[in-house]
Amino acid sequence: MNRGAVANAAGYLGTRLGQALIALWGVTTAVFFALRLSGDPAQLLAPQGATQEDIARLREQLGLDVSVWQQYTEFLKGLLHGDLGFSYVRHEPALDLITQRMPYTIDLALSALFLSIVFGVGAGMVMALNRGRWPERVLMPVVLVGQAMPAFWTGILLVLVFSVTFHVLPSTGYSGITSLILPAVTLASLSAATIARITRGAVLEQLGRDYVRTARAKGAGTARLVVRHLARNVSVPILTVLALEVANLLGGSVVTELIFAWPGLGQLTVQSVDGRDFPVVQAVVILAALVYILVNLVTDIVYAFIDPRISTLGKAAGT
Repeated sequence: MNRGAVANAAGYLGTRLGQALIALWGVTTAVFFALRLSGDPAQLLAPQGATQEDIARLREQLGLDVSVWQQYTEFLKGLLHGDLGFSYVRHEPALDLITQRMPYTIDLALSALFLSIVFGVGAGMVMALNRGRWPERVLMPVVLVGQAMPAFWTGILLVLVFSVTFHVLPSTGYSGITSLILPAVTLASLSAATIARITRGAVLEQLGRDYVRTARAKGAGTARLVVRHLARNVSVPILTVLALEVANLLGGSVVTELIFAWPGLGQLTVQSVDGRDFPVVQAVVILAALVYILVNLVTDIVYAFIDPRISTLGKAAGT
């Protein structure tokens, strides 16, 4: 790798990191001011029968007695020092509350992502390689139903079947690995269906290429064709949709956690929004934005190595 290639790669990474920081600042600013437009937390948190003096005193305790711009400045200063604020309702640091709930959401999101990839990529490959035959006729309706049904409806049906009717799986709360099954399947259903359709389309496009016909003429079996020839060429569109589905998993986890009373960040977010607990809502949104931005940043870098035409980073890696 020569110096020019290294400089180009560093420039590409620097540009993407800069864009990521700008996006994170934009999300942070937007959620800060949007929450201030939702109402006065002091009015909601004040006990019944509180006087205006009591409310004013509470507003001062919460740091809401100064201008919005002063609040924003203090918020950014705290953020730069790793301070995400102090919960108005629970009287704990927002970061501590997130740390307590995060393992549950991580378990749910990773399980759903695993199911989405396994079923989505697997079903998409099977449908494409068996176009017009019975495997596609069986799987395609399942995929279409998965895309059409919203998460709350899928979750309710799963609870009715596996918890209410057959009593084989718990419906709410966290009581071990079995309680993870229904929420994970619910959260994964839409993403898996989307990935399956994208995978099917990408594979069908590649199957019409000359290199595939050549490989088949040389006697390449299905497994060799997929691993040696198709995998790399269909990976870019699949990675694209996977990066987008991360956002859907983050958003969908809120609904899923409410349905199954899952003690994760989604449930914490809804409770905090209802209570106008600004610091906690801000902290959760910032965390979600950071995860999404990092996933997209990593995806862009992986693109560059898979397909060197995408950026100078890939060319530098291949030098």
